Amino acid sequence: MDRRVWGDEDEIVAAALDYARRRITQAPDPVTGARPAADLALAAGTAITPWGIGGAAALKLFDRVLAPATRAQNGSMNLAYIPAAPTRAALAFDAVTSAANIFAGTWESGAGAIHAENEALAWLTQLLGWPGTAAGCFVSGGTMGNLSALITARAAAAASRTRPTDGWKIVCADSAHSSIRSAAQAMDIEVVTAPVDQRGHLTGAAVNAVLDSTTGVFAVVATAGTTNAGLIDDLDDIADACERHNVWLHVDGAYGGAGLAAPSVRHLYSGIERADSFIVDPHKWLFAPYDCCALLYRDPAAARAAHSQSAHYLDAIDRDVHNPSDLALHLSRRARGLPLWFSLAVHGTERYSNAVEQTLTTSRLVADAIRASDHLRLTIDPKLSVVLFERPGWGPQDYASWSARAAETGAMLCVPTQWNGATVLRMAFVNPDTCAGDIIDTLR
Repeated sequence: MDRRVWGDEDEIVAAALDYARRRITQAPDPVTGARPAADLALAAGTAITPWGIGGAAALKLFDRVLAPATRAQNGSMNLAYIPAAPTRAALAFDAVTSAANIFAGTWESGAGAIHAENEALAWLTQLLGWPGTAAGCFVSGGTMGNLSALITARAAAAASRTRPTDGWKIVCADSAHSSIRSAAQAMDIEVVTAPVDQRGHLTGAAVNAVLDSTTGVFAVVATAGTTNAGLIDDLDDIADACERHNVWLHVDGAYGGAGLAAPSVRHLYSGIERADSFIVDPHKWLFAPYDCCALLYRDPAAARAAHSQSAHYLDAIDRDVHNPSDLALHLSRRARGLPLWFSLAVHGTERYSNAVEQTLTTSRLVADAIRASDHLRLTIDPKLSVVLFERPGWGPQDYASWSARAAETGAMLCVPTQWNGATVLRMAFVNPDTCAGDIIDTLR
């Protein structure tokens, strides 16, 4: 008699691992996508029962019903939002990471995994031009990374000056990611927006004008690659303004930070080496699986002061090492940076740089084709790998209908957005397997 609580799971494990291997090596289905909730509930039925439905039935349900009701994020024709294109090595090692079941919040519990994560973070630190004493950790996504960085910035300000009578404030542009406002709401602080210039960039002059006229500002958030248009704020001039007013500079590079690895656009990030904190999501443009955001501090001492948790059962933790739990708003965490580390170790950083450059080349070829088109118009010149374009004479419903048809047929995932109050179409290139010719043919 099998006295194990869960019974004999060997066959289930073998089936699940075989399924994972097949999913990793096969091309994604381009027509997968959401289903109406009622329809999906009817098709899925009830899986959670008192006695279980068994491994074979559960895996079949996932394969036949649940997985097809999700968007294929790594499809080469998925250009919607900011998709993901993880390497197969990263996907495979994500399964290994889960199998290892590592608690990676403290060095004492996850030293080996944290060492590997730190090696991946050190590569990012070098791209930033920061000193070797910089440190950070991996969090779930840009929202948590931005929130943790701003909590650190406020704690650093509070350590040197009293809380303003009208409350703490941060400065950013209207084009800043929505997570900045979410962070401000969670922190109960005010967001003061500075205008962008005619190029859509936040400038040092605009930031300086706000800082001159506003009290209680403890941080400025600049963006290195806006989600909507791929624009990079004037980081060097913004850093000048922050230094002049002794204000923390945080750079949100969730999408665009990956461009630091591409020599052809590295000059656009001038001044980023002067930032106090920075985030980039490797699950966006650095070929890692969900969920993975790298949060980095030029001087991690402020982060430890802001985030270190204390409790009797935590007294034994060695605080002289970089515990990830001391550097962000979390305690329990999986080693989500390991798939990125493994893929970097397998392929090398040069291949990563080449892959980012490939996506930039693809976006430029597509942009050139749109310029030459007799029925399409480029909205703005792309700086990174986001391309905005329009078809003169079309309205919002025309774009929505075309986008829906393209998605339903699997031709392309490309969604409308807004630019200067007008509806346009947007493509985000993050997959080096995306072929410019395929995109151009579809647009024709």
